[in-house]
Amino acid sequence: MQSIRNAWKIEDIRKKFIFMCFILLLYRLGNAVPVPYVNTTELTSFFQSMRNTVLGLYNVMSGSAFSQATIFAMSIQPYINASIIIQLLAIAIPALERLQKEGGEEGKQKMERITRYSTLAIALIQGYGYYLLLSNGYTDAYGTQHELLTQGGAWTAVVIVATFTAGSCLLMWMGEQITEFGLGNGISMILFVSIISRFPNELISMVQNVIYGTAAWWSQLLLLIGALLLVVLIVIVTDSERRIPVQYAKRVVGRKMYGGQSTHLPLKLNMSGVMPIIFAQSIASLPATVASFVPAWREGWLVKAFDTNTVVYMAVYFLLIVFFSYFYSTVQFNPIEVSNNLKKNGGFIPGFRPGKPTSEHLQKVLSKITLFGAVYLGIIALAPLIVGAIMPSQAGISFGGTSIIIVVGVALETVRQVEAQMLMCHYKGFLE
Repeated sequence: MQSIRNAWKIEDIRKKFIFMCFILLLYRLGNAVPVPYVNTTELTSFFQSMRNTVLGLYNVMSGSAFSQATIFAMSIQPYINASIIIQLLAIAIPALERLQKEGGEEGKQKMERITRYSTLAIALIQGYGYYLLLSNGYTDAYGTQHELLTQGGAWTAVVIVATFTAGSCLLMWMGEQITEFGLGNGISMILFVSIISRFPNELISMVQNVIYGTAAWWSQLLLLIGALLLVVLIVIVTDSERRIPVQYAKRVVGRKMYGGQSTHLPLKLNMSGVMPIIFAQSIASLPATVASFVPAWREGWLVKAFDTNTVVYMAVYFLLIVFFSYFYSTVQFNPIEVSNNLKKNGGFIPGFRPGKPTSEHLQKVLSKITLFGAVYLGIIALAPLIVGAIMPSQAGISFGGTSIIIVVGVALETVRQVEAQMLMCHYKGFLE
């Protein structure tokens, strides 16, 4: 808060902050504008039964806009999916890899254009899928059929799909405007606002549970204390890193001597961020999501086995988090490439010869760090599920592990960028 107050005194940062708040206000207003031809009352009731599925995860990430079918219902999920797909393709396709690493500013712009076009295509596909979901309606536990659209037809399909697609593309543009003219990463800020917009309703629900006697006051207090402890743990791990010492050999070029200094190679303890949780949650919830669309399967063994309160779901969820943690750490950090770069620049790790021994040492350290990060992510992700199993009244609480990691990570990154801009402005009050 002290950094924010000091940053507000600088005119340039203040203008960026006001611009960012204006864009985010437009985003929240768009979240309240429903798409035509949708029965929002029935849709909200439908999503109450879909809380533990992939659709429930999408609803949390969109700030409840997904369950209300607003113009920003799909939020920035198409852009995030497109970015992940392009990053993975850049590893598999040599042309994209060269464009990303050696293309410079022009290559960066081409990659951004490819990501935008991919976002448009994914938004069209997801928008059409959402329309199919709405057009099929749903059958409740009593066998009653509920319609989610007020009218059918080709025109209704065109309007709904076009509105969802345009909303996602507009949101992508708004995020880019925040990145360029505001503070922080625009896409991250939109996701940040989407998640924290649900917090007030959750707190009001907790107070109502205490007033109406459905939950004890001490249980709600323990829940808040647990959430604060999770925040502390996330902040500590986010700022933690394993520093591998690196020594650069001295070399003489002409009459000057270069090198000889000691530095370190920092490796984040949680290198993969929140992505393993998001992918693991999507896959672990897939059986329940598929079964929810088939009325005959809703009370079957598949749904019961993969309910979020069961041991089977938690075990599969944890193993998937470990798998995706190792997958993402392998994608982001290549020990052989780092070892070769150190060798080219005359650097070496004390006690290890350049080349293969260095890469093997880096791989060993990376495996240990990834295991720690995977266990940490597993604890963060499973803590809300365990609380939900012990306290059924809090099973659907939204500030779970995924939400808290995203919120804390975006907040820390934004503060770092604000502090960096303050240093560029030579603000002495902050340095003191």
